[in-house]
Amino acid sequence: MSHTTSMWHGVLPAITTPFTADDQVDHAFLAQHAQHMIDTGCRGIVPLGSLGEAATLSFDEKLDILRTLVQALKGRAPVIAGIAALSTREAMKLAKEAKALGCGGLMVLPPYVYSTDWREMGAHVRAVIGTTDLPCMLYNNPVAYKTDFTPAHIAELAAEFPNLQAVKESSADVRRFAGIRALLGDRLQLLVGMDDAIVEGVAMGAVGWIAGLVNAYPKESVKLFELARDGGPKAAEALYKWFLPLLRLDTVPTFVQLIKLVQEKTNMGSERVRAPRLPVAGTEREQALKIIDHAIATKPAI
Repeated sequence: MSHTTSMWHGVLPAITTPFTADDQVDHAFLAQHAQHMIDTGCRGIVPLGSLGEAATLSFDEKLDILRTLVQALKGRAPVIAGIAALSTREAMKLAKEAKALGCGGLMVLPPYVYSTDWREMGAHVRAVIGTTDLPCMLYNNPVAYKTDFTPAHIAELAAEFPNLQAVKESSADVRRFAGIRALLGDRLQLLVGMDDAIVEGVAMGAVGWIAGLVNAYPKESVKLFELARDGGPKAAEALYKWFLPLLRLDTVPTFVQLIKLVQEKTNMGSERVRAPRLPVAGTEREQALKIIDHAIATKPAI
């Protein structure tokens, strides 16, 4: 397996963006957090995704985050930059800068806010994938981005771009993995993009996990992935059962706030988010804290 395709294997944290009390990016914590993820067995870092609050970061903040991560990891593991923007032009510019800053790969998202059909959305991702020669992973998340890349669309892109190496599948339809494999065999590496579908996704051939709750529970995430990969659903069952209530926090609209709340409660970060997001409150907070406190109290020994 070549070094570049192996980039997509294992647990790849969709890293959260930490903020200081005055709403600046907390670069010191970001560097330390990323190093800790790699120390615990994660295989790369994926910043500037939905969980990274990319839509509320300025272009320059994004570059500073990439710079911090590349310096922090010092080549031990790749930084795979999330490339999302309002315009194709800005996405292409971000891809170029990511390469110049030393990122090892790109996670290519459809544009946020505007979404239409395959003609336009396909043109957007083609432009971004074609901007550099960096290995790319296409991110399919129709729930969040209102754009759905079907297996047929993905096959079209794979035929055109040798540097398209992977797909992060977050359609919430586990059948998509079989659909992509039916058209492409093992031409692309498949990755799970939803925390509460990890065991199912690995059973269907996924080799990597772009993970969210890993920000709070890196050891448990790596262990769960390895059990699912090496022993299948049966081997992963007990740990998955403990983890699932937390993993389900990854698939609701307030997933950023909830995952950061778990980080805060496990001393793995702060729950500070950037407005318009606000920390969860009221009943939602109470219910989340019940889940989190129960998980902390019943955490299995790893």
